[in-house]
Amino acid sequence: MQTPPIADQSLAWLLAAATDPVIIVDRAGAIALANPALEALFGYTQQQLQGLPVETLIPERFRHGHEALREGYSAQPRPRVMGAGVALSGRHRDGREFPVEVSLSPLRSPDGQTLVMATIHDISARRAAERALEESEARMRAVFETAVDAIITIDEHGALERLNPAAERMFGYREAEVAGRNISMLMPEPHRSAHDGYLAHYLATGEKRIIGKGREVQGMRRDGSVFPMDLSVAEMTLGGKRMFTGLVRDITERKLAEQKTQQLLQELSSANEELTNFAYVVSHDLKAPLRGIGSLADWLATDYAERFNDEGKEHMRLLINRVHRMGALIDGILQYSRVGRVREAVCAVDLNRVLAEVVDLLAPPAGIGIDIAPGLPTVAGEPTRLQQVFHNLISNAIKYMDRPDGRVSVACADDGSHWRFAVADNGPGIEARHFERIFQLFQTLAPRDRVESTGVGLALVKKIVEMYRGRVWVESTPGAGATFYFTWPKECR
Repeated sequence: MQTPPIADQSLAWLLAAATDPVIIVDRAGAIALANPALEALFGYTQQQLQGLPVETLIPERFRHGHEALREGYSAQPRPRVMGAGVALSGRHRDGREFPVEVSLSPLRSPDGQTLVMATIHDISARRAAERALEESEARMRAVFETAVDAIITIDEHGALERLNPAAERMFGYREAEVAGRNISMLMPEPHRSAHDGYLAHYLATGEKRIIGKGREVQGMRRDGSVFPMDLSVAEMTLGGKRMFTGLVRDITERKLAEQKTQQLLQELSSANEELTNFAYVVSHDLKAPLRGIGSLADWLATDYAERFNDEGKEHMRLLINRVHRMGALIDGILQYSRVGRVREAVCAVDLNRVLAEVVDLLAPPAGIGIDIAPGLPTVAGEPTRLQQVFHNLISNAIKYMDRPDGRVSVACADDGSHWRFAVADNGPGIEARHFERIFQLFQTLAPRDRVESTGVGLALVKKIVEMYRGRVWVESTPGAGATFYFTWPKECR
């Protein structure tokens, strides 16, 4: 690099050794000297820069105004930062622009000329970091301003610093009203009086009660009303200053819902107790006279059989059957009421054994065959409840069978998280309009004097299956039999 006549060798050597970009400009604004760091920053060589106006290094839109600024500095030259508080830009040889900071210092050449030395810093990285910080702050400010939960910040002395809009709405104060006041103003007694002591104890010992843990506490609004809230507190240090941020959620509605739920549970418990008592009253106070009526009817039918004509015998038969049906109905009601209230221990139940016991207990009449699929699974549940489900489904199929070659089959299939069981028969079938009705309590499709039924069996099946998170349904075509399906979970929780 050829040293210009206006600069001596020592100045050129110093500039060449400097790591910061430096340029020397004469009074007319022509570039006299540039060091290698500046050449690298702007993309020019010393030979290319020599004699060019300094405005070459700034964007075109600023060049006209820069001339006036340069002339003003020449009139009163002194060391200072160029354009303090103003965003400055440099222009690379390829046309791209970048932010810079410029420091100016006046010089006097050996021949008496007034020169200006400008030190230039590329601040692109700093500006990018500032923009990233501004964006981060904007995002945090947006979260703070729009958060549904109340956010409150205090210093280590308990003085309020910030309240977000949600906190203002929750407590009824504007941020400006409470800034600098003690956080305890948002608490009812005795918490208000105890708060400063708790904070001082934490600062002295580090023992945490709420900080970093969260708990349910009480808050107090501007109007003096007290409300329950969830409070979690985080501690941070910013610029050497200790601060605490509280996240507050009003849980008034949740507490009311919990109280209502507790009340409903108490009412349900009372209702269950009353139902239990009622069931036992029904069992003892109704079945005792019913047994007496049944015994008397049997005695009359036996001892006075010869004195009854055909009509009388039919009436006695109906009487005895209805007494038995009433007893069965009472037993069915008791069984239905006990489901879900009286629980056995859940255990592994081998359905192959259960079905064998059910078939043996039912003792199906001649002409009705029962087919049980081999290899039924072992499931978790109450043995008695599972026995009731299969007993009622199979006994219904037998009870309503209308053909001499009746068949009832029990099968099982894998249904993902559940087992799907099917009890099928070749009986009279069921019309689709009755599919929902038959699972309701006391509902039967055949006249009770023709088919003895209490109308409890299928309702009991539905209640048991649904208690174990399964479902039950029927598929049927009149005249072509019916298939009752139910699902049972592979894992009971």
